[in-house]
Amino acid sequence: MNLFILLDYSSVLVFALTGALVASRAQLDIVGFCFFACFTAVGGGTVRDVLLDRNPVFWIGNPSYLGIACGAALLVFFTAHLFESRYRLMLWLDAFALSIAVAAGSGVAQALDQTVPIVLVMGVITGSMGGLLRDVVSNEVPLVLKQGELYVTCALAGSAATVIADYFGLSPNLTAFACAAVTFTLRSGSIAFGWSLPNYKSRPPRP
Repeated sequence: MNLFILLDYSSVLVFALTGALVASRAQLDIVGFCFFACFTAVGGGTVRDVLLDRNPVFWIGNPSYLGIACGAALLVFFTAHLFESRYRLMLWLDAFALSIAVAAGSGVAQALDQTVPIVLVMGVITGSMGGLLRDVVSNEVPLVLKQGELYVTCALAGSAATVIADYFGLSPNLTAFACAAVTFTLRSGSIAFGWSLPNYKSRPPRP
């Protein structure tokens, strides 16, 4: 199986789990679970493929991705009550999914011989868009916008690792691993230890 197809399958599965966990916190029915799981799972890859003019979009060419997302939704529907903190679980699964999706997005752009800026942007978009849609639709403050959180920064750093690893001639497998490792390390540090970048501070806004 092609490396990038495997990464897409993996990110779809894990992002679908996060979408279904959000649906469980909103106490939706099984259709709502599948809806949240599916658009969270394929959101980032869809935007990536549309922008890169990949035809057909990955899940349209292979609808089994939707089946995986719905399977993840069913799993969460029947097991979510077993977890003490579904939000905490969602955060960690999202960190894992982010690292896989960034590797997939930046790797696909690189395989299409895109320039460095496009590789960086595609990694960020693929990793961030699904979670952003999930949080906006569920009326939550998106993780990408939460103060004191590293999120887009993690995706950008992972994409940069893809570029650097390729520059030094690493194999596609090692390049994807380096990207995912950098992304997950930074994101897990933000969750566990509060790593963050300095926030902009100005005078209070005028009335």
